[in-house]
Amino acid sequence: MTQLAPAQEATPVPAYTPLNRARLIAPGPVEVAPEVLQALSQPQMHHRAPEGVAKLMEAREQLTRLLGDPYDAVITTSSGTGAFEGALVSTTPTGVKVVNAQAGKFSERWGEMARRFGYDTQVVAKAWGEMLEAGEIADACRDAHTLCITHSETSTGALHDLEAIAKAAKAQNPDLIIIADCITSYGVAELRPAAWGVDIIVSGSQKGTATPPGLGFVLFSPQVQERLIKNTPHGFYLDMTRELAGQKAGSTPQTPAINLIYALSTALERLLAVPLEVLWAEQKRKTDALIAAGDALGARAWAPRPSPAVAVLTPPPGIGGKQVAARLAQMGQRALPGQAPHEDAVFRISTMGYADRYDALGLAGILEDCFAGLGVPFPRGVAVQAAWQALA
Repeated sequence: MTQLAPAQEATPVPAYTPLNRARLIAPGPVEVAPEVLQALSQPQMHHRAPEGVAKLMEAREQLTRLLGDPYDAVITTSSGTGAFEGALVSTTPTGVKVVNAQAGKFSERWGEMARRFGYDTQVVAKAWGEMLEAGEIADACRDAHTLCITHSETSTGALHDLEAIAKAAKAQNPDLIIIADCITSYGVAELRPAAWGVDIIVSGSQKGTATPPGLGFVLFSPQVQERLIKNTPHGFYLDMTRELAGQKAGSTPQTPAINLIYALSTALERLLAVPLEVLWAEQKRKTDALIAAGDALGARAWAPRPSPAVAVLTPPPGIGGKQVAARLAQMGQRALPGQAPHEDAVFRISTMGYADRYDALGLAGILEDCFAGLGVPFPRGVAVQAAWQALA
């Protein structure tokens, strides 16, 4: 006989919950491998020592391989936001037109940043959860200097069509500089910036590269390096002209987070153990499994073109996203509700980082326990079965 979870109010958290393994199932920070943590536990190393210089150069080369195109990597001691700021002020002169394409919390951030720096900022916006349109963005870019765009929008779970948008924008304006926020798509989703015409890729350590927070990445195409602004008036610490020249020579103008760079290099070894196409396909299957599990429980994906980085799911009627996230937290599973002003409309779960397909299956079972505890009726095992089918 099929066991149904009772349709009633939330039940008490079971007594065995303290024995659960705590998990990070949020879209960042993500869980990291034991060997990455071990790399952090070494005696303090010096970034100017030959070993430190060699590790910086190795990590930069690994970041380029993970991108798949011959872009030059700069590692910043910052979050991805700091890396994006450095990319923007180091390529975009004062007062020029900047187009910001936005459809969620993080893409909105780049428009706010551009306005604060005094750029002539034009926003091309869609409602959260909707997809950006290549033609509309391209039209706005006809006389623009820079386009700021987000590939994978972590607040909505949408993977915008960066290829179509970049190609359309460059067709209208070949001199346009495109800076892409790939903070949750780098190392996770298909990304071919050279073929697509994207000049700069920005990311951060606590997402797809499965490293603790604290590092930002900026990857520059060979062509855009010729357009970097020397002594940008908008930045000193984040002056990418100085930083890129220094890191190419194995140095950094400022003290880097060398411990994190050692950890990053270790984490990248795992990702680079397979071809990029295999990595991207497996990341997509894991998130497809989460979406399938949610769908089986009546929690459907918000975005019509989901990102492989995060499953952003709308709970069944009568349950809010904050309620789901809170119940998961009681179970020792750290997920996230939505971003304001949609914090209660969705919840967000992810298998980025040190996770495999079996973690996706386990998370499907965790969702069953969570929803059962919230009084949602469903046949037991339906989410796990749906996840298995997505992984096949």
